[in-house]
Amino acid sequence: MTTVRQNAPDCPQPSGRYMPVVNRNRCEGKEDCVAVCPFQVFEMQMLSEADTGAMGFFSRFKARVHGNRQAFVVRANDCHACGVCITACPERALTLIPTGAL
Repeated sequence: MTTVRQNAPDCPQPSGRYMPVVNRNRCEGKEDCVAVCPFQVFEMQMLSEADTGAMGFFSRFKARVHGNRQAFVVRANDCHACGVCITACPERALTLIPTGAL
């Protein structure tokens, strides 16, 4: 997929207050979040054995069908909580949480 970045939207928060979390059981690696994030918070990566081991049977099967690649949050501190990634994700695999909640 070709990455096309949008201009930074009018983001409600300064960077670092919220971070996206990827639900491994839902993500199908379609790269929509990577393509739309104006702050390059996401990258596509291969799932590790630990990642797949924490998933249920159906989720592991689905991940394998999709090439065992999913979105990973690699620059969480750059997230401005604009929500563009959440809107773009067809699987609803992303949520935003306050960084203090971890």
